[in-house]
Amino acid sequence: MKRRVALVAPLLALVVAACGSSAASAGGAASAADPSAGSAAAGADLEVYAAASLKKVLEQVKTVYEGANPGTSLTISTDSSSALETKIEQGAPADVFLSADTTNPKKLVDGGFAAGPVVAFAGNLLTVIVPTANPASLRTPADLARRGVKIIAAGDTVPVTKYAGQLVANLAKEPGYPAGFADAYAGNVVSREDNVAAVVTKIALGEGDAGIVYATDAKASDKVTAIDVPASANVPATYGGLVPMASSHAAAAAAFLAWLAGPDGQAVLSTFGFLPPG
Repeated sequence: MKRRVALVAPLLALVVAACGSSAASAGGAASAADPSAGSAAAGADLEVYAAASLKKVLEQVKTVYEGANPGTSLTISTDSSSALETKIEQGAPADVFLSADTTNPKKLVDGGFAAGPVVAFAGNLLTVIVPTANPASLRTPADLARRGVKIIAAGDTVPVTKYAGQLVANLAKEPGYPAGFADAYAGNVVSREDNVAAVVTKIALGEGDAGIVYATDAKASDKVTAIDVPASANVPATYGGLVPMASSHAAAAAAFLAWLAGPDGQAVLSTFGFLPPG
């Protein structure tokens, strides 16, 4: 995993002034703050572009954050991280980008579309999901290689696909897994969806037998059942966020990102099964 990266000094100053103790705990020094930054961060309407796997938790984040910051509102738009990254490059008016990986935010940094470096704010693990009725009678991840199993996956550019590929490669090395496991898994993929939320929806509707998703996705749906993967094979996911260069509310956006990465935001994330960033 990539280690957490602190905000650069100018952006950090805005964060500390806007967020007080929460920002300081996320990595700031209060003495560096600009006294005028607090008023600049107040009362903003923030456009938050977020990975599909964050949809449920951000509904609660919105309630908590707006309650603690009167006059500030969050508008949440979710999709695959790669699709959102592309939209931001093309000029979409995002104030905060929350990705299910650190690769897509880093693309914005490298391309000059970010106001600062990537901030890791959450972690996740993977699991296999099946419809609640489990018509294919899958019991372990090894069954994903069984002939005739219909696997729903995400598109090639969606972060969960990279994580799932690593998981399948790891499972292929586990004791008891069949020879050719990775190839058999790939041969069982019957569709590729735009984002991980669409994978969950298809499995919940019984349109596929199984899919690899984030553990938090399985926890958020009462229409799927999780099949745990061996801890030795699981693949930790690191979520990274940033403030896009085009944000018209950079101070308020930095304050929100610092809050999310700080103790108050982590408390909300943890109730939905997210892990601290690695």
